[in-house]
Amino acid sequence: MKGVVLAGGLGSRLYPLTKITNKHLLPVFDKPMIYYPIQCLVNAGIRDILVVTGGNSAGDFLQLLGNGADFGLQRLNYAYQQGEGGIADALKLAEHFAEGEPICVVLGDNIIEGNIKKAVDDFKGQGGGAKIMLKEVHDPERFGVATLKDGKVQKIVEKPKLPETNLAVIGIYMFDEKVFEICRTLKPSARGELEITDVNNEYIRRGNMTAQVLNGWWTDAGTFESLYRAATLIRENGCNRMDV
Repeated sequence: MKGVVLAGGLGSRLYPLTKITNKHLLPVFDKPMIYYPIQCLVNAGIRDILVVTGGNSAGDFLQLLGNGADFGLQRLNYAYQQGEGGIADALKLAEHFAEGEPICVVLGDNIIEGNIKKAVDDFKGQGGGAKIMLKEVHDPERFGVATLKDGKVQKIVEKPKLPETNLAVIGIYMFDEKVFEICRTLKPSARGELEITDVNNEYIRRGNMTAQVLNGWWTDAGTFESLYRAATLIRENGCNRMDV
């Protein structure tokens, strides 16, 4: 399995911090934000990783990360996303990198306490399809919310007013090689982007989407509040532990 970190976007919710840099290069406690999703993949046993970025700061990722030696990698791959086309649009850039293998996708501002190795291993034995990571939250109406039955996802409702569950879909996804075929069929949403929720819903329609609830804490770091929360959680509890 190969890994993909999606680290594009304008980071407008963090302006003016992002006026001169990509948000994924901002510090989260003692490391740049981009370090955490890469380490998440490495802890899961994934050693072939692609970073998809864009904007004027793309070259800074190469200067910071180099060939991935700081993470024990022999090589780190890069792709450049033109414009703001959404998560699924960025994912399309990973098709040649994947070379028909399944991929684990982590959004660049998602930070977790534990690791996803069991979920990755389970997905490898799943025989195709997709797997998403979920987390119980107190405010599910802010997220895509999943309803499960016998370990399979029945539906995902985006920002429901009356959520059926408190299981939020977080920014960690596993897909087989059919994900790129699905991405090519997508139409832009009302906000003009190709949505990852539409990808997930197509796997649900095909009946081969599973899910796993994440142990430990999870946060994104895409707003001032969540950036502060992420730094505080890491300072107080640590991050990306191998024993969870």
